Amino acid sequence: MKKILAFSILAITIILTLPVNAQDSSRDDVESKITQLLSEMTIEEKVGQMTQITLGMPTRKDKDGVLEFEMDSLRIALLDYHVGSILNTAGVAHSLEKWHEIITTIQDVSLKESRMKIPVIYGIDAIHGAGYTLGATLFPQSIAMAATRNLELMEKGAEITAYETRASGIPWNFNPVLGMGREPLWPRHWETFGEDVYLTTQMGAAYVRGQQGGNIGDPTRVAACLKHYLGYSIPTSGRDRTPALIPERTLREILLPPFQKGIEEGCLTVMVNSGEINGIPTHSDSYVLNDILKGELNFQGFVVSDWADIRRLHSRDRVADSPKEAVRMAVMAGVDMSMVPTDFSFPILLAELVKDGDVPESRIDDAVRRILRVKFKLGLFENPYPNKSLSENFASEESNSANYKAASEVITLLENEDNTLPLSKNAKVLVTGPSANKLSLLNGGWTITWQGNVERLYPQDELTILEAVQEKIGKENVTYVEGVDFEKDINSADAIKAAENVDAVILCLGEPTYCETPGNIDNLGMSESQINFALEIAKTGKPVILVLVEGRPRVISKIVPHMEAIIMAYLPGMKGGEVISDVLFGDTNPSGKLPFTYPNGVNGYTTYDYKPVLNHRDIGFSAQWEFGHGLSYTTFNYSNLSLDKGEYLMDDTIQISVDVKNTGTVNGKESVELYVTDLFGSVSRPVKQLKRFEKIELKPGELKTVQFEIDKNDLSFFGRENKRITESGEFIVALGDQKANFFIK
Repeated sequence: MKKILAFSILAITIILTLPVNAQDSSRDDVESKITQLLSEMTIEEKVGQMTQITLGMPTRKDKDGVLEFEMDSLRIALLDYHVGSILNTAGVAHSLEKWHEIITTIQDVSLKESRMKIPVIYGIDAIHGAGYTLGATLFPQSIAMAATRNLELMEKGAEITAYETRASGIPWNFNPVLGMGREPLWPRHWETFGEDVYLTTQMGAAYVRGQQGGNIGDPTRVAACLKHYLGYSIPTSGRDRTPALIPERTLREILLPPFQKGIEEGCLTVMVNSGEINGIPTHSDSYVLNDILKGELNFQGFVVSDWADIRRLHSRDRVADSPKEAVRMAVMAGVDMSMVPTDFSFPILLAELVKDGDVPESRIDDAVRRILRVKFKLGLFENPYPNKSLSENFASEESNSANYKAASEVITLLENEDNTLPLSKNAKVLVTGPSANKLSLLNGGWTITWQGNVERLYPQDELTILEAVQEKIGKENVTYVEGVDFEKDINSADAIKAAENVDAVILCLGEPTYCETPGNIDNLGMSESQINFALEIAKTGKPVILVLVEGRPRVISKIVPHMEAIIMAYLPGMKGGEVISDVLFGDTNPSGKLPFTYPNGVNGYTTYDYKPVLNHRDIGFSAQWEFGHGLSYTTFNYSNLSLDKGEYLMDDTIQISVDVKNTGTVNGKESVELYVTDLFGSVSRPVKQLKRFEKIELKPGELKTVQFEIDKNDLSFFGRENKRITESGEFIVALGDQKANFFIK
């Protein structure tokens, strides 16, 4: 009989942090100011603060396509309806100067013409850099950053994104996505940090730190937004904004921890899941929003809806019998701000609900207090205008260098038969495939435009894969034939003929750009045109190096045996072409590790932390490549795994060390990953779980001892009563090929 130690999900009360040097008196002063403002505001002014509209509402484009305000419309929004927040771009990315003009115009009306003079909080989706500001530093997308296993790179990238977003005059970023990437069909898979709870939690926390810093009032920082709370990323159908069935244990053990950690880091805002959990649309789910988020997790910031999702409680989900009831349900469930976003129905209906007594004014006051608190913390009451001096370091050389460094650690070498890579710089190569010569495909959605697919808008000074290879070995040594598109043949016969005259083929396959619902697919397999093309190219007998540019793992099992080398590039950002070329020709040693399990079939997808039943009899776990897989141009040897003792009491700290040596001939970076297996549990336990990781760099022959500590929290899980527990018993710790057993009493 095991001895069980139970403890609450909240061992520590989570308090939203103020700036590092803030005193309690400062906090009290802010709350006092908010109380005073609330006492002076009308109901209409309060519900206006809870309203967010899109920039497209008060603007239009002139005959030349230039965005300009319709000032009467802007005044109606800000003065008649007292709108507290605006978002989006009204089409495409703007220059710094244009953003300064937009934000200044908005704040001028709000501060100089409104009665309460409350600044507007502007929000944007800057998910891999300030993607809606022209010329910004655009990093690898989140799924790619997870492959780096490098928290310093993640935090630095988020810091630069915050700087360039704030340089644009925008103080609020709708990121990070903390949904678990455990359903690869889901079109927002590439916005996640992958399938593992611990990896997602740590990367998300690093992102929040980079965005908000130690002092959120710093004019170079922005408010981050944890999204999409909760369960959005694992829809049963795999399609965007569709229902999920989530047991309580799964919700708490797998989905909640990244959000809990983000709140511990002080994240100021949370965005709601657009779908539903167990039949309850999340925008109406008081248990998830009030009981867990604001109750158990003690979240003190504000909750914003996703795009038009409150009205959808009536029009789509049919849990509200009218738009007015939809507003009541969402607000009472815990939504503080409605991303309406294209009309004024929300404030009109909410004001009526308050006056009719269907929504208590105390609930309105709570929501507005939360919103005003964030505005105060961001320093918007002191200065809501763009800080034009930040333009001096916008897209600086330092930022450019940080972007290259991040991208260089993204690239994951999946196969390298007979050391095909790196290629000789004297080689003659054919570059082919639909991903070879487009910057848009290296970046994906939320880049310049929503879908990220307008190639002509991308900067001409950045390099595609083709251009980077040409620059590396000379245009005279590179033949380019597109071959196929994502869905059809272009000139594959020409490509096959061209392969006769080269030493190797660089075959660039993947996906077109997509974002959200337009990215829905019914089949995880790589498109037929690309698979057939790869098979035909392989028949030429020339070495084929496959470069995958994709946001989710498209199944390629038919062609894997015919490829001499395979590189996973994910969506590596603006420096992707350059970095891919550097890896291909040996100037960069790849060090990425898969942040998800790469499937070998379109059905039966299973994450690496599967349950033991999947290894029972003829069921079997199988994958093309498992989570954590990634090769190098050097080799690493693990030895001397040791624990400070073999038996521990429940409250002991477990100290673990392992020696890692570079046994190859070139410098290399290695992600040292610590996995734990709980051999027996009162509920079935995963075969293994990642609990720690550290990225190290070693010269040839160099050895480093890597040390980790874990404790009972790392060994805990949600038991049969859905309470977090740690059980005594036997465990296995694994690092590389080294394993050791230990016991907890």
